[in-house]
Amino acid sequence: MPFSDPLADGPIIQQSSQRALEQGMTLAGTLALVAEARTSVPVVLFSYLNPLLAAGAEVLHLAARSGVHGVLVTDLPVGMDPEREAWLGASPVEFVRLVAPTTPRERMAEIARHGKGFVYLISRLGVTGVQESVSTDLPATLARLREVCDLPICVGFGISKPEHARQVGALADGIVVGSAVVRAAEQSVDAALALVRALRRALDAPVHA
Repeated sequence: MPFSDPLADGPIIQQSSQRALEQGMTLAGTLALVAEARTSVPVVLFSYLNPLLAAGAEVLHLAARSGVHGVLVTDLPVGMDPEREAWLGASPVEFVRLVAPTTPRERMAEIARHGKGFVYLISRLGVTGVQESVSTDLPATLARLREVCDLPICVGFGISKPEHARQVGALADGIVVGSAVVRAAEQSVDAALALVRALRRALDAPVHA
C-alpha cells in the first residue's frame, strides 16, 4: 500500500510509493487490484496506520471481500493504541505483528499472543532495503522467538538474493522480500518474475547437513 510518509522503508520503497501516489494509486485501487487478481494464495496488505484510519471503520471488511487475508501495520506496536489494535484484531483479516531483533523475550511473547497468521521478524535494525548479507544474529534471534511463539515466523528486511532465501528459509517458515522485487520491477516485469522464481527455487532446494 503506497503511503506518503513510509518512515520504516528505505529509498527503494519510498520512491516506488511516491511514483504510485503520483500516478493515482490509492487504498481503494490496491484492493481493486487484489480483487481483479483473484489469486489462489493468501494476500497480506502491508500498510501504515494512517491510510487505514482515513479509509474508515469498514475498510478491513472491504479488504476481506476484495480477497485480502491479512494486514500488517508497520507503525502500530503492541500496546501503543489499544483501541486501534482491538479494531484490527477483531476484523475479518488476520492482524500480523512485527518483532524487532532487539525485542526482549517477554515482549516477544506478548507480541506473539496478540498476533494472527504469522509473526514478521525484522532481521536487522534500520529501514527496509537490499543488503549484501544476512545478519549473523538472525539464528539466535529466531531461536529466542520460537521459544515463546506458536505462530509461523517469516523474516524480512534486506533479503534480496537466492542465497539469502536459502539461508533464511532453512531457519524460518517464510521470507519477506520487498525492495529487491521493486528494484527488479523497475527494469521490467519479467525481471521481477525471474527474481521471484529464483527465490522460490532457493527455498525449495534440499537443505544439506
